Amino acid sequence: MLTLMQTPDTYSDTENTQEIIANLMHLLKLKDHKLYLHSQQVANYAVSTAAKMRLPREEIERIRQAAMLHDIGHLTVPNAILAKMPYLSTRELSVFKNHCNAGSYMLENIPGCQELIPYIRYHHERWDGMGYPKRLKGVNIPLGARIIAVANYYDRFINPCTQNWTKTKEEAVKELFILSGMVLDPDVVRAFVEALG
Repeated sequence: MLTLMQTPDTYSDTENTQEIIANLMHLLKLKDHKLYLHSQQVANYAVSTAAKMRLPREEIERIRQAAMLHDIGHLTVPNAILAKMPYLSTRELSVFKNHCNAGSYMLENIPGCQELIPYIRYHHERWDGMGYPKRLKGVNIPLGARIIAVANYYDRFINPCTQNWTKTKEEAVKELFILSGMVLDPDVVRAFVEALG
């Protein structure tokens, strides 16, 4: 029978996958060094949160890889649009929002990255269903994407590499609790805050 799915042993070449991720991260670093640092921080927070939630080791590694690549779609967004953030026109905002799909399309034909695609595509979905690109709601959003979303929000509040850096750790945690149940998964927020210490 003919199928488009890869055989299971195709996914086991972790060395090749790590090399691909390293190359994509290098491209991201060339595009925007701050975005590269942000991706590393989000991956660190996501791994800590996933470990606090006692997820299996393989799943934690998938989440780490997806978190590293969660903004890889920014490679397709013109620098002029990224420089204007968050003051974008409707058309520019549409181009920016497409980075989730663009990032997942980049990985579509890379066998070792298949399981990362939903986490990258849906990391801007919201718990209340008002996110993008598919307006998924609640537990319909893959858990890895929900974890990356919390880590992404926190890092954007706290990291000097990002444009929104205005909050202390305490203010950022308070903001996460405000967003909990509306934008972010409440269980993931609790696990994130516990992992943060």
